[in-house]
Amino acid sequence: MAIDGYITWEILATYAGASTMTSLIVQFLKNVVDKYIKIPTQLLSYIVAVFILTLALTFTTGFSWNAFSLILFNAIIVSTASNGIYDGIKRTIIKKEK
Repeated sequence: MAIDGYITWEILATYAGASTMTSLIVQFLKNVVDKYIKIPTQLLSYIVAVFILTLALTFTTGFSWNAFSLILFNAIIVSTASNGIYDGIKRTIIKKEK
């Protein structure tokens, strides 16, 4: 398998791909960002989602302001799903530890 076979821009342009990657990046960055700026995790998640969706748009169909305006709304959905993914995993781990 080629190294570009794991994640593609087309995958990141989907709801599932963007949500999953947003969740992973936020968990990776959360502690680092908190050392410099106190920012709510939900806001960080939204910023990351906007960034991922903008890059996915740019590298798949090309950037347009019309599409970017929708990204601002779609990022809310992706961010909320991303936060839910993390919360679900956290609840599962807590149940297994009990």
